Amino acid sequence: MTRASLDKQPAEVAAMFDRTAARYDLLNDLMTGGLDRLWRREVVRAVGARPGELVLDVAAGTGTSSIPFAEAGAHTVACDFSLGMLEEGVRRQAGTPRLGFAAGDALRLPFGDASFDAVTISFGIRNVSDTAAALAEMRRVTKLGGRLLICEVSRPPNPVLRRLHGLHLKVGLPLMAKASSNPDSYRYLAESTAAWHDQEALARLMQQAGWESVRWRNLTFGAVALHQARR
Repeated sequence: MTRASLDKQPAEVAAMFDRTAARYDLLNDLMTGGLDRLWRREVVRAVGARPGELVLDVAAGTGTSSIPFAEAGAHTVACDFSLGMLEEGVRRQAGTPRLGFAAGDALRLPFGDASFDAVTISFGIRNVSDTAAALAEMRRVTKLGGRLLICEVSRPPNPVLRRLHGLHLKVGLPLMAKASSNPDSYRYLAESTAAWHDQEALARLMQQAGWESVRWRNLTFGAVALHQARR
C-alpha cells in the first residue's frame, strides 16, 4: 500500500476497499466508536434531499450513506470506484426504491453536465489523488443552484483536543491495525487523516474550484467537518 501522505495510487486504494467491502460498515463503527452514524445523520439533514430530486453520492461504498436520500423521495445514485464495494452494496440494498449504483471515479464522473440537484461525498474526498480536480468535477455534474455537501475528517481547533486526536491516529489506530485481519485499512485511515487539509484549507479549495457560498461547521469538536456550497 502506498503511504497515504504521498501520491495516492487509485488502483491500490480501490483494491484495499475491495478487500474490506464485506466488513466496511463494521470497520467504520469500530474505528469511530459508532460516531460515524451520528455524522451521517448530520449529512442527511444538511443535504435536505426532497422528493423528485436527483442526488449523487460519490464514494458511496456499499450505499449505506445513500439510502436515506432515497427514502426521502430523491432518485439517488451511489457511485464508487471500488467494484467490490458496489457488488456488496447491490447485494445488500437490492430492491431499495429510487436507489441505483454506478461505477465511477471522482475525477471522471460518468454523468453529464448539470445532472444533479445535490452532490455529496462522505469520508471519500481525501482518497482521491487530486482534490481540486474532484471538486471541479463534482461542480460540473451539479445543476446551477445545486448544492454540495462534504463530510470529511478534519482537525480540532482546540490544541489539547488536536493533540489527543493526533495521539489516537499515531497510537490507537496502529494498535487496532495489529489486531486486525486487514491492517491496511487502519494504517491508511491514520495516514490519510493526518495528511488531510484543515477546515479553512478545504474551504479555499472549494472556492478555487468555482463553488460559491462555501461554509463549514465542526462535528465532534472538529474531528470531522461538514462543508457546504452551491453552484
